[in-house]
Amino acid sequence: MSTPSPTLPGGTWTLGDLTVTRFGYGAMQLAGPWVMGPPADRDGALAVLREAVHLGITHIDTSDAYGPRVTNELIREALHPYPASLHIVTKVGATRDEQGGWPVARRPEELRRQVQDNLTSLRLDVLDLVNLRLGDAEGPRPGSLAEAFGTLAELRRQGLIRHLGLSNATEEQVTEARGIAPVVCVQNMYNLAHRHDDKLIDRLAADGIAYVPFFPLGGFTPLQSSVLSAVAARRETTPMSVALAWLLQRSPNILLIPGTSSTAHLRENIAGAQLDLSTEDLAELDGIGR
Repeated sequence: MSTPSPTLPGGTWTLGDLTVTRFGYGAMQLAGPWVMGPPADRDGALAVLREAVHLGITHIDTSDAYGPRVTNELIREALHPYPASLHIVTKVGATRDEQGGWPVARRPEELRRQVQDNLTSLRLDVLDLVNLRLGDAEGPRPGSLAEAFGTLAELRRQGLIRHLGLSNATEEQVTEARGIAPVVCVQNMYNLAHRHDDKLIDRLAADGIAYVPFFPLGGFTPLQSSVLSAVAARRETTPMSVALAWLLQRSPNILLIPGTSSTAHLRENIAGAQLDLSTEDLAELDGIGR
């Protein structure tokens, strides 16, 4: 459920028994180009993580595949020992190859190894929330997740994981997963220009399950729209600020994890998401992705 927050836009949400700020931080951009290798500015990356926590963010999204291992190691260096209020969400189901690809890795032994790798690189005894990454780099793909999700459910029963979620999933896979173990969040691509999950978001909201859009600002292809630009100009702000504010107002179960490697940009994102869009603004923006 969602509750107001005095400091960050959107208030808070409860993931199982974990209270997180709806405005979170995605650590993927802290790795090098195309999410491979170390950052160009290691001190700057550490500063962004510390600033995020200083500003009150309690939800950081990562994966041991980012770098690989780079973002988890940065998080550990910057923030360990972790504040009790901070919850780190990671994902498994893919690895990296030397060409920068994202090969699928969802066999039981691969998932068990990835969970252990995340525990080690983050220096944790238990992972707060693990998302199972499905599909591939092109998007969700149909198919059963029973073996893979069942493996994570068993690790949850063993006490290595507190909560489970899905990433890059179809609605049918969400339904299947919920029949195996509780699902507290779904992380899919979604933004003003990509509205394919509208019905899923509403269904999850009714059931108290969070929806976490990745690429909320368009990812490697930033959002571009004449309507978005017009609304931003009228409100004397940036298109990206409007896009973030729209997501928070779209549904109370949407949690944001915009990424950046700049402390100034982090503060700009937070300020921008605080914009209160009018009924007129929302009506214009609603037509972009439909």
